[in-house]
Parts: sequence; structure tokens; C-alpha cells
Amino acid sequence: MSLADDYAAVRKGGGVIDLASRVKLWFTGNDRVRYLNGQVTAKLTGANGVQHACVTTAKGKLCADVFIGTWPAGIVVDADAAVASTLFPRLGKYVVADDVEIEDVTASTALIHCVGVAVEQMNDEPSWTFAPVNRLGIPGIDLVPQLREGLAPIWEKLTERFPVVSEELAEVFRIESGIPRWGWELDENTLPAEAGLDRTHVDFHKGCYIGQEVISRIKSVGHVNRSLRGFVSPNGEPIPRGARIAAAEAPGESLGTISSATFSVGLNRPVAMGYLKRNAVEAGLCAFGGDGSMVPVSLHALPFL
Repeated sequence: MSLADDYAAVRKGGGVIDLASRVKLWFTGNDRVRYLNGQVTAKLTGANGVQHACVTTAKGKLCADVFIGTWPAGIVVDADAAVASTLFPRLGKYVVADDVEIEDVTASTALIHCVGVAVEQMNDEPSWTFAPVNRLGIPGIDLVPQLREGLAPIWEKLTERFPVVSEELAEVFRIESGIPRWGWELDENTLPAEAGLDRTHVDFHKGCYIGQEVISRIKSVGHVNRSLRGFVSPNGEPIPRGARIAAAEAPGESLGTISSATFSVGLNRPVAMGYLKRNAVEAGLCAFGGDGSMVPVSLHALPFL
């Protein structure tokens, strides 16, 4: 099957992803909810479910963008593999007299996500526990974390019902949905508001957490110096990742950078995401590649679909 065929199949009937590469930290102890509330931008209530959040520095810059799964036995925080060496020490840094234990369970624990699948569709598997979560811009569900050594029969049943979503296809869904990714749109110099994460990952009414003062101040100011934007190629030329964005009439003045690019199956044209400076000209933009290429691009609202 082609990528377009796989895309159509998942859009129509759902798909499954084993998120084995993501770092997974397991929190237990009576103070786990209270402690994490002091570390992340989202408000945790202790109710079962999965939600988005940011982990930030005292200066409001990202340490990681994470998903937090609250389950009866504990809380699992998962993030891109690129922060595997830094997330554990950051989230454990402030444990002093708290009843909290943190364990890195990345190697031993599987995290399965079903794209485009509702919890009700899995009612015929009463021994499995799922929670709704949107990881790729398509509503889906996470299976309660499982030990990898017991995953085989579960994975076999899931893949009999749903196709496996490849990394390439997951990237198409992610970019079409305008979702930033660590190492592409996000790094340790990114402010949540620059990537639009303040709209999805931040609760501005919760109690104190590391970085709250700066993040709240940015909201009161009302702007950041750059923001994540969507771009399309009107003439169908691929948009190179890493390309410099500039106006065609002023190619020497850099206005931003392309961070992710793909061919959108849904739009049937090349699309990209990148950062554009505040107050930059929005007409006559081009993406200038390192090889000297110049691709005209037009701004497009995020998400693309």
C-alpha cells in the first residue's frame, strides 16, 4: 500500500502505534499529584486520564512537552526520547520531604496509542483500560501502560483490528495538525507561547509551579517575538526543512526558519511549519534552502486540517 492508502485507512478506521521510544517516568507515593502540580503547567486533579503539559525552567523556557497519564496505581509522564537524560533529574530535583518515588520505566513499560479510535470501540476487551487523548491531532486513546514482557498478545489483538501507523505517516498527521515536536519546533530555548502550547498545555488558574511567573507575564503582555506558523507551497515544490524564510524582495533579511516539512495527503500539497518573527511581512515569502534553492511559500492557518 502507498502512504496515501495508509493515510486513508487510518483516517477511516483508526490505527495503532507502539510509543516504545518515548521516555516514561513512573510516579508513586501519596504526594505524587501535589508534587507534580508544582512541576508542570497543567492542573492535575488525580482523576484518571491523560493530559498535555509543559515542564519549564524558572525562566519559563521548556524542559519538555509531556503527556501525563494518571492511573490507579500511579502516574506516568512520557516525553520525546530526546529528553531522556534531562527529564528525570529535572522532575526529581525538588523532591525533598515529599512522599514521592520516581522510576524510569522506559525500557520495561510499553505505551500504546490508538489513533482515531474511541474508548467505546474497545468495550469487547473489558480487561483493558483506555483513556481518551489526542497525540497526533486525531482523537484517540492510550492503553494503560503495560509491561513489555506481557505485551505480545495485546499487540497481536490490536494489530488484527487496526493497521500499524508508521513513523512517516505519524509525521504527516502531526504536521497536518500543527503539533510541535521536540528537536524540530521545540527545544530548551522555546517559550510555550511561541509554539502555541499556552493554548493547550497551560492552566493559567492553577497554583504555583516552576516557571509560572514568567509564563503568566507573557500572557499579560500579549505577544512573543516569534510564533509558530504554517506554510504551504502554492506551486507544489517541496519545502526544505531548515530553510530560511525571507521575503523575495529582501532575501538577505531572515524572518524565520522552516522546522518541519512534509507532503500533506489531506491537502495534496507540500506543507511546513516554522517560526516567523513578530510583525514580519506576510506576503511574498520564500523558503531559501542551504543549496541555494528558493521555494515560494504562503502562510496557512494551523492546523492545516
